[in-house]
Amino acid sequence: MRRHFCGAALAALLLGACGQEQDQGRQPYSSTYTPPAAEAVLIQHATVLTGTGSRIDDGDVLVQNRKIAQVGKGIAPPAGAAVVDAQNRWVTPGIIDPHSHLGVYPSPEVWATQDGNEATSPTTPNVWSEHSVWPQDPGFEQAREGGVTSMLILPGSANLIGGRGTLLKNVPATTYQEMKFPGAPQVLKMACGENPKRVYGKDRQQFPSTWMGDVAGYRAAFAKAAEYKAKRDAAKKGKDKGPDRDLGMDTLADVLDGKILVEMHCYRADQMATMLDVAQEFKFRIAAFHHAVEAYKIGPLLKAHDTCAVMWADWWGFKLEAYDGIRENIAMVDAAGACATVHSDDPIGVQRLNQEAGKAMAAGWRAGLDIPRERAIRWITANPAKALGVADRVGTLEPGKDGDVVVWSTDPFSVYAQADLVYIDGVLRFDRAHPPPLPDSDFKLGILGQGEEMP
Repeated sequence: MRRHFCGAALAALLLGACGQEQDQGRQPYSSTYTPPAAEAVLIQHATVLTGTGSRIDDGDVLVQNRKIAQVGKGIAPPAGAAVVDAQNRWVTPGIIDPHSHLGVYPSPEVWATQDGNEATSPTTPNVWSEHSVWPQDPGFEQAREGGVTSMLILPGSANLIGGRGTLLKNVPATTYQEMKFPGAPQVLKMACGENPKRVYGKDRQQFPSTWMGDVAGYRAAFAKAAEYKAKRDAAKKGKDKGPDRDLGMDTLADVLDGKILVEMHCYRADQMATMLDVAQEFKFRIAAFHHAVEAYKIGPLLKAHDTCAVMWADWWGFKLEAYDGIRENIAMVDAAGACATVHSDDPIGVQRLNQEAGKAMAAGWRAGLDIPRERAIRWITANPAKALGVADRVGTLEPGKDGDVVVWSTDPFSVYAQADLVYIDGVLRFDRAHPPPLPDSDFKLGILGQGEEMP
């Protein structure tokens, strides 16, 4: 055991030295994620759900040079490729969780590590969730064992404007920069409804204390941001010295420029419709409404605005704005032609997003909706990639996409399904048949296995 610890420590030191060399010349807060080299992998004879709406029985998937190289039948393995016999098993793109708080609300759940809500002002666009991410949260590993290859880490929902979120590749790392999805757009977390008015109005007798106060708060923030942006644009053209730098206004101005996507916590249909009007007033787009338990009421409106709904399969009733949630929500949004997506918002639920999609598919069947598995898989792969602005990189098994692939023991929508093999950028990051020896995270160092004694 001691030899293993020393080896792990030495590897960490060597990786740290390499990271310091790579760090020279990069932009602050940028991704340092670089997948290691990996041999080509040919997965054969599986039931393949591509995420594009297609199903291939007795299909093959070739991953080469970290990318999806071929998808089809009868693919010949290139020289030196590892061959996986996946007969009677299923293959899908890696799961993407579009709403997670892993790392910012990590385990163990103690005050010192609860870093998701900067609840000191109703609007905090100046904060970034990535600066709170603790990569040693054991939840990342547990999510990876459930087939989750990427996840959006968001601030909490205490504030009208809670700050920027960041998309991570779900790989073991010491720093968040080593997990940060290269080239992914940043997002802005906003929240409507009960949470902000409870935190500030009910609990503190501050603004906002009503839904109309919430809306006034968004409008005031973006009105100020529009003025800031105008001065910033004029300065770029040499017409003005520009405003004094304001980190929060930088974020909101980038939203107005279309550089940052808006991801908004919102439950009720009427409130989502109001926020679409706010977005129209200030000429920005809401990429997705999160939780969205009443999205089924406004599916055509969401489709018209090209706004995704990021939903639970069956959470409802835990507060008043969640009372009109129904199990058919996801299937009905999908049937309306809008972008339907499943999320976790939970450190346990993230481990079984495939089952959550299965529950939503079954609810649709009971409602008389024809939802084949090759369509439902998009709710946890292609559609979240669209909502997060990375559909050109992940979410489907197509040549040129990142080699994020999961081999399932059986139908992934089954309660009995397990992720047997999880590849991220073509690198095998989890193998159920050959789990890594303990300790498999810095957090678990010092935790003894059963029957072991201290040296």
